[in-house]
Amino acid sequence: MKVGERGQVTIPKDIRDRFGIGPDTEVEFAVEGGQILLRKHAPELPLRKWKGRCGAAFREAGYNDVDDYIDDVRGRL
Repeated sequence: MKVGERGQVTIPKDIRDRFGIGPDTEVEFAVEGGQILLRKHAPELPLRKWKGRCGAAFREAGYNDVDDYIDDVRGRL
């Protein structure tokens, strides 16, 4: 495979399919150990908007916080 005039390369189809790389997929380049790596950029999950949403339900079930619930589920209480 050769790098084109504008510095572009084509990712082989089997690799694109295997890793779910399609149009508009963000990728990032890194240099590690003298090698150039191409990585599919992991999308950021909007978890911040969910923070604190279960507090009332946990309290109604008798737990002070999520950690108490997890301990109970794991049999640690």
